[in-house]
Amino acid sequence: MSDRSPTGHPVAAWLTDMDGVLVHEEHAIPGASDFIEALKASGTAFLVLTNNSIYTPRDLRARLLASGIDVPEELIWTSALATAQFLHDQRPGGSAYVVGEAGLTTALHEVGYVMTEREPDYVVLGETRTYSFEAITRAIRLIEGGARFIATNPDVTGPSPQGSLPATGSVAALITAATGRTPYYVGKPNPLMMRSALNRIEAHSESAVMVGDRMDTDVISGLEAGLRTVLVLSGSTRSSQVESFPYRPTHVVDSIADLVDAAGQADPV
Repeated sequence: MSDRSPTGHPVAAWLTDMDGVLVHEEHAIPGASDFIEALKASGTAFLVLTNNSIYTPRDLRARLLASGIDVPEELIWTSALATAQFLHDQRPGGSAYVVGEAGLTTALHEVGYVMTEREPDYVVLGETRTYSFEAITRAIRLIEGGARFIATNPDVTGPSPQGSLPATGSVAALITAATGRTPYYVGKPNPLMMRSALNRIEAHSESAVMVGDRMDTDVISGLEAGLRTVLVLSGSTRSSQVESFPYRPTHVVDSIADLVDAAGQADPV
């Protein structure tokens, strides 16, 4: 780890990104399973985070388990869940027109939201592999008619074995260009997602650590939410890029394998 001074607070909770930190596509990153098992063995509170809104926590648990990483369903926090929680807090029992997959619609149903195309309170945009011109057109017209515009996350691309895929931020930009309305993004880098995750496990920012592979989402959102941050170099951000940002993580490590020992103890990170 780097030689930056720790805060002195013991670590009581860990938040960790999923893609690029625990897994690459469908393959576990070496040390990821050991890290999760060390957290479970020590009884330390933790949550696995992802901006991906396509899948439910049950789907993601199955994906991780197939990679050899055993994370309980209730310890997976997605941008879809964070968005549903945000809308429930803002307007309980509201309605939404959703462009997205089961991860998002299920989360909204579970907080009591009604899916409708008739004068919805919100248009909610999430990630999907089947964006349709018809659905986007309907979203544009509903926003023009007064629906509030929400998006699960601002990621403009997502990974696939064949290369980059357009993600939520790209489609949001299309809708913004057509309507002149910018969505409120709930997922990272909005620190709201960090705070909702901490609330989920009843943890406090001064005693929590965020582990991620992206300076522009994981590290900045952790920093703005008051957490210590650890950048792993096994994903998006390269070592040579770190100094180009106007902010720094608390620590930089090669991979999650370097944090296994820290996960099993409460000493300051």
